Amino acid sequence: MKHLKKHTSQILVHLLFWMLFIFVSLFIFSRYYWAENPFLQYLSILVVLVYVNNLVLLPFFVKRKWYLMYGLLFIAISFFATQIYCNVFAQCGCSIMKCLSDYLWQTLVPLIFFSFIWMLYRFLDEQDQKEEMIRQHTEMELKFLKSQINPHVLFNNLNTIYSYSIEKPAETPELILMLSDNLKHVLYDSNAKYVSLEKELQFLDNYIKFQKIRTEGVKQVNYQTNIVNPQQKVAPLLLITIIENAFKHSTLNSMIFITIEEKNNTLTCVCTNEFESKNEDTTNFKIGLINLQKRLGLLYPNKHQFTINNANQFEVILTLDLI
Repeated sequence: MKHLKKHTSQILVHLLFWMLFIFVSLFIFSRYYWAENPFLQYLSILVVLVYVNNLVLLPFFVKRKWYLMYGLLFIAISFFATQIYCNVFAQCGCSIMKCLSDYLWQTLVPLIFFSFIWMLYRFLDEQDQKEEMIRQHTEMELKFLKSQINPHVLFNNLNTIYSYSIEKPAETPELILMLSDNLKHVLYDSNAKYVSLEKELQFLDNYIKFQKIRTEGVKQVNYQTNIVNPQQKVAPLLLITIIENAFKHSTLNSMIFITIEEKNNTLTCVCTNEFESKNEDTTNFKIGLINLQKRLGLLYPNKHQFTINNANQFEVILTLDLI
């Protein structure tokens, strides 16, 4: 559809120019009868020159960046074409300079105009190609970043189910059903650019339930949500990185605070946990958050705030503009 619009616009530009150009030229040479008008006779040669220039000369010389050679050739074509018009068609019998001053414009105007149009559309094509390459690169980078998230989440859930199948087999079916929901979200829902907050929160609820089971007696969780519009759209698997990071790096016998709010088309996630900086490898500690920051830059440019505070406690605050 886009290519069709482009070709249609090109055709219209060409037609409108030729109509205007012919009208102006005939107005200037109105003293001639149509049958013997030298401009109308020269027009066929002019059309050939214009489209040979557009279809052959410009692509050939611009591709090789022979701009000086093209400029010299352009001047030569304009000069000799004008001399042919002056001496063969108009038969004015005037000098070379007089001929150029009176008739050169009729050769130069269409050649220059259509050369400009060719370069303009070439520039637009290059911009479209660059945008398409950026879009494809962005999609590939997002898929790569999401692929780094999925194995961690599923691996932790499987470990929990395994331990429960040994210690509390009666409760294992419910965990398997929760894992099934999370698998569906990760494998299918997360392929979409955006999902509803309702689906994303269900995924987070299940994950936090798994983590409460895994860390029972070792860590406590204060998890609160306040969602005004559960059908509001959000990019999938963004918040899980923050929450997973808190569980993974929080100290033993500590409290993890998780708050997720949505109102006025703004989503806010605040996650706080205690950590021992001396025992942490800061590179591994923040790698998930660095990947998250990259995803936010791709998905929500100029529409997010991402803050990390690690003075007394490790606190991550993410605010998204969902509009």
